[in-house]
Amino acid sequence: MSPSIVTPSPASVADIKTNVNATVTQALEAAKARFVARNPASLKLHQEAAKSLPGGNTRSLLHTAPFPVFLKKGKGYQVTSEDGHVYTDLVGEMTAGLFGHSQPLIQEALIATIRDTGLNLGGTTKLEAQHASLLCSRFSLDLVRFTNSGTEANLHAIQGAKRFTGKRNVVVFTGGYHGGCYSFPEHKPAENCVDMEEWIIAEYNDIKDTKRKIEESGDVAAVLVEGMQGHGPCIVASHEFLHQIQESARKVGAVFILDEVMTSRLSSGGLQRLEGLQPDMTTMGKYLGGGVTFGCFGGRDDIMQVYDPRAGNALGHSGTFNNNTLGMVAGYTGMSQVYTPDVARDFNAMGDKLRGRLQELSHSTKMTITGRGTILGIHFLADGKKELKSFRDRKDETELRELFWFEMMEHGFWVVKRGMIALILGTPWEELERFEGCIVQFLRRHESLVKI
Repeated sequence: MSPSIVTPSPASVADIKTNVNATVTQALEAAKARFVARNPASLKLHQEAAKSLPGGNTRSLLHTAPFPVFLKKGKGYQVTSEDGHVYTDLVGEMTAGLFGHSQPLIQEALIATIRDTGLNLGGTTKLEAQHASLLCSRFSLDLVRFTNSGTEANLHAIQGAKRFTGKRNVVVFTGGYHGGCYSFPEHKPAENCVDMEEWIIAEYNDIKDTKRKIEESGDVAAVLVEGMQGHGPCIVASHEFLHQIQESARKVGAVFILDEVMTSRLSSGGLQRLEGLQPDMTTMGKYLGGGVTFGCFGGRDDIMQVYDPRAGNALGHSGTFNNNTLGMVAGYTGMSQVYTPDVARDFNAMGDKLRGRLQELSHSTKMTITGRGTILGIHFLADGKKELKSFRDRKDETELRELFWFEMMEHGFWVVKRGMIALILGTPWEELERFEGCIVQFLRRHESLVKI
C-alpha cells in the first residue's frame, strides 16, 4: 500500500505564498488547523484517553500538541492512523523498530514460541543462553545479563561498577540520556533522576573538562557515555573525546560504560567497533529484542562476576520478564537471520547516503542534519550551524521545527517533533527520495523563514 499523501489545502498554501513575509507563527497556526481537520478520530480518542491517563498519555515522548495522532496498525515500514492515514514510519520506535512492524521470520518465530513453548515459564530456558551467546560474539562481551529495557541495563551496569570498584561517584555528560531515570539536561540531574548526590557531570565532547572530571574528582566508580546522544537528537561524539574517556577511566580504575542502547545497530559490532573502543561494560536494548521489550548489559568477565549468583555475596538482579520467551526468540531470530553483519553494513551505508544528501540540500538554510548511519537528527537553528558538538551549540527555532513536523505528517511521513529519524529495514530507497523531495519543497515554500 502506498502512503496516503495529503497536501495542504490550496487556499492555505496560496495564503502563505502570496505573503512572502508571513511569519513562522502564521504558517504554524495554519498547519495546526489543517492537522485538527485531518484527525477528528484521534482527537476523540485523545479526549477519551484523558479520562483515565494523565493527559491521555503514558509515555511522555509521544505526547504532541494540540493532541497526538492515534495509530491503529503497522505493517512493514508503514503505520496507519485511526483516521485512515498511511505513513512511512521514520520514527522507527526510536531505533527499537529496526525490523519494522511485521517481519515474517520474527512473526513466525513468535507464533511458534507461543504455540509450542509458552509464555513466562518461570524457569531458565535454552533460549536465553542462545541469545546471550550470539550477543557476546557480535559485541565482544565476555558475559551478558538481560533486563527489560535500556534504562534497567544502565541501572544495573552502574550498580555493578560501584560494587566492583568499591566507589560511588559516576561521571556522566551534559545533554546525556540513559533512560527514564537518568537524564542530565544541564550541570545537574533532571528532577526525576535517581542517586542525585552521586553524579559528576562533565561537558560532552569537551576533552579538557572530561579529563579533569574523571582524573581529579576522586571516588569515581564509572564513566557512562553515549557515543551519539540520542536526545540531541543525534549529536555525535568525536573519536578523540571517546578515547580520552577510555584512557582517563583506565588511569583511575573506573569502569568505562558505553551506552549503546541506540547505537549498537550502527554496525555489526556497534559504534564501539567503528571507533576502535574497548569499553569495560556495554549497555544495549531496543531492537535487540526483535521488537519485544528488551535490554542487556555486559562486558568484562571480572566485572560481570559481581552478578554471579553462585557467589555468596553476589549483587541481586531480578526481573520477572528478563528472560521472557518472546524477547529471547524474537531477538535471536532478528540478529541471526535478519540483521546479519552484511545487512548491518549495507543498511547503515544507505543511512549515510541519505544524511549526506540532506546535508547538501540544507546548505545555507537554518536546517542542520546530524547523526550516523541509519539514525539521523534534523535541527532548525537560528544560526544554521552545521557542526554540533553539544546541546549548547543548538540555538533552536522551535516553531520552525514544529512546522516541519506538521507538514511532513501531511506528506505521509511519521516523524517525532524533536527531529530524530530511525530508519526501518526494508524502507524503499524511493520512499526516502520522496522524503528528500518533500524537504526540498518545504525549504522552497518557506524560503523566507529558513534562509540564514
